[in-house]
Amino acid sequence: MQNKPLFVTGIGTGVGKTIVSAVLCEQLKTDYWKPVQSGDLHRTDSHRVKRLIRNQQTFIHTEEYRLEMAASPHKSAKAQGIEIVSSAFKLPRTDNDLLIEGVGGLFVPLSSSFLMTDLIKQLDAEVVLVTRNYLGCINHTLLSLHALASLNIPLKHVVFNGPFLKDIKEVILQHLPAATTWSDLPQFTRLSKAAIASAPTQLINLSTN
Repeated sequence: MQNKPLFVTGIGTGVGKTIVSAVLCEQLKTDYWKPVQSGDLHRTDSHRVKRLIRNQQTFIHTEEYRLEMAASPHKSAKAQGIEIVSSAFKLPRTDNDLLIEGVGGLFVPLSSSFLMTDLIKQLDAEVVLVTRNYLGCINHTLLSLHALASLNIPLKHVVFNGPFLKDIKEVILQHLPAATTWSDLPQFTRLSKAAIASAPTQLINLSTN
């Protein structure tokens, strides 16, 4: 791979990580990997990304864990009588760049002693942080920024997903690390291959690595 993996995570659940992942895969032609799928196994995030992109270069890699219960991965795994272990996670073999999508936010537990941040560090990935405008998003975003800095996890890019009030966005921008880039992704009125392909701006330029 020419670049470090990109790890798409969010300031919480339901902020649009999978949509952002689809846009990035379409724009950058990266492979896609969701290491842990928790719930909705007939309509996984991998299925969704595959349906939303139309380039022929992106390969969708198989999840390492496919958990039936729609819950925190540690709880879903326990319900199936298994434990998620760090040694199970190896980067997929590919000559292409790779985009990885996490579950929920940074401190989602994969087991009682293994968090999403541990997985990011283990995979030596750079983070793409997805934020969305809702009551409390400033706090959640700044907490995420602080956590990444404290853990020495590189933050490559922040995506403002959907409309943001100007004063909210300005506060967040004031706290971004100097080397971190950011972009806006307008809210889609309809999700389709054409809509994803016509996202109005390239979110990340990998050549800056």
